[in-house]
Amino acid sequence: MFSLFLTLPVFLAPYLKDETISGYADPEASYQLQAINDTPFSAAATITFPTEGHIEGTGPCNRYSTTQTAPYPWFETGPIAATKRACPDLAAEADFFATLTRMTLIEVAGPHLLLTNDAGEMMSFVAASSD
Repeated sequence: MFSLFLTLPVFLAPYLKDETISGYADPEASYQLQAINDTPFSAAATITFPTEGHIEGTGPCNRYSTTQTAPYPWFETGPIAATKRACPDLAAEADFFATLTRMTLIEVAGPHLLLTNDAGEMMSFVAASSD
């Protein structure tokens, strides 16, 4: 009987809904960073949620990827892996990555995506137009 309880999650796994943000956000959308803490972000940065538990995007200089396993609406990244290209916007990229790792809540509504934390920090994104 005990072994039944151990194997039950294996059989149910294909039927469980993705509870991370990738289950709620459009997997085809690329969200462009508009502002950090109500200050317009002058460089270009994006975030996408292509598959369950995965985050990908571009910083001002480099492509990056990380994991996200917290159930929606909570948000927690794993270590960020990024390419190593230099550009004039490296300081903006460092700020983007540092702020992203401090975010703890996420909300998505239509084309808008908002990341926040208990310290009052905020990152606002808008889905890029597919036109």
